[in-house]
Amino acid sequence: MIESGRTTMDIGAIESVTAGSIVYPPGGRFGPRIQRDIQLVMLYSGQMDVTIGDRTIHVKPGHLIMLMPGHEEYFTFSKTEDSWHRWIAVHVPGLEGEVLEQLSAMPECLPLSENMNRLLDLMLRIQQDTSSSDPLMISLGLAALQLYPTESKLTILQQEKHPAVYAAIAWITVHYAEDITLTEWAEVVGVSAEHLVRLFRQHEHTTPIQYLWHYRVKQAVGLLTNTGLSITEIAQRCGFKTSHHFARLVKKTTGHTASELRQLSWSGLRDR
Repeated sequence: MIESGRTTMDIGAIESVTAGSIVYPPGGRFGPRIQRDIQLVMLYSGQMDVTIGDRTIHVKPGHLIMLMPGHEEYFTFSKTEDSWHRWIAVHVPGLEGEVLEQLSAMPECLPLSENMNRLLDLMLRIQQDTSSSDPLMISLGLAALQLYPTESKLTILQQEKHPAVYAAIAWITVHYAEDITLTEWAEVVGVSAEHLVRLFRQHEHTTPIQYLWHYRVKQAVGLLTNTGLSITEIAQRCGFKTSHHFARLVKKTTGHTASELRQLSWSGLRDR
């Protein structure tokens, strides 16, 4: 049973948990395959359409989708750019009853939160030194399933914010790489630039432009550690006008240079 962001699913019911990351080139496809797990798939860049039976779900960057076992799935990715996604797969043999019903009743697609992102980061690091059936991986997989209902509730609460804030955040997940001014951004969501600043300070505790640069850095760090793109190309793809500005913000935000972040990622891969 899932209630208030927690599940009474017996941890012993979970057989294995895996996490992963992959980048599909333009025009990439995957499937069809029969889903065996409860799988949370997070899209960071590009585009992803998931066809399940006779319906297709369009997943935007910055969102995650929950896939349920027993369905045939087919994935298609952006035709014009790389599509990067990561996932958590929780294998629960014979999943049925109230837990299955309540999971199936959850929204299929949600905005990707920092909490879910950090949980996945931890799983990917731990997975390098353990097995998919290790008790720690099992516990983290259960935590992901517990977190999903909480994220669903947070999405509802976010919708209770001023509509302009919700619209501005949704718009920036798609257009963050473009040359954006505060005035243009405000016009898109139907308020003045001054009002958008007030709304972001009230609801996000930052300014719209600070939010934009933080989002750009987050996307850039993901590309640094998960693709072979050059640092210059990543800077351009994420909306930085110069490599110097990119390097300065990455260092300020993460405490590491772009090269150091890439080396740390490659060191982790070599140690697998």
